[in-house]
Amino acid sequence: MADSPTGGSKHESEINWKAAAESPEFKELLKKRRSFVLPVLGFVFIWYFGFIALAGYAPEFMGESIYQGFTVGYLLALSQFVMTWFLGWLYLRQADNVFDPLAKRAAARAVERSGARIADRPDDEVVS
Repeated sequence: MADSPTGGSKHESEINWKAAAESPEFKELLKKRRSFVLPVLGFVFIWYFGFIALAGYAPEFMGESIYQGFTVGYLLALSQFVMTWFLGWLYLRQADNVFDPLAKRAAARAVERSGARIADRPDDEVVS
């Protein structure tokens, strides 16, 4: 489908965005994303600021050697990178399996309710 000169899809002006935002499909998408993102965000804050707190208030613990000069502090610092990659992978997996299908259903419902023709859109296109 060709995009409009403003960069959006040609159905964009035909969609009732208020109704789309109030649709059960969109609300379910928001609920699922929130129920995933908020706990992960809480975990990240605790993990990161816990590391900072330990570095500031428990330097003896952070300086304990684990193996030939490799300390607890180094281990926890490197774990930040591992945790970031893991949580990024986890989010992508959740997006592929849960968020994207819900977004497609919500977009299709928005187009359907607005009376726009879905046949003009390829199956894999998501109206955002």
